Amino acid sequence: MKITEKEVDYVARLARLHVQESQMQRLTQDMGNIIAFADKLGELDTEQVEPAAHSIVVENVLRADEVQPSYAREDIIANAPHKQAGCFSVPKIVE
Repeated sequence: MKITEKEVDYVARLARLHVQESQMQRLTQDMGNIIAFADKLGELDTEQVEPAAHSIVVENVLRADEVQPSYAREDIIANAPHKQAGCFSVPKIVE
């Protein structure tokens, strides 16, 4: 498929890009090469290839979520510089 400068200008406007005249010839050629490559990929026989989301097997490697004992509240806030009613107390930053 032959790409014209008019089509490159149209795509550039859709992408809100400013393309200078000095770049237009190169972009037209580059876009034509990209379209030609995509057409060439379309010629490949993929009948025996199963669809895949990834090229390699991807497995979840996270551990199971299990309830475990936690620290006592008093131990957690023992080193807090300011505490109030058994909670951390921080300075007010919003008026």
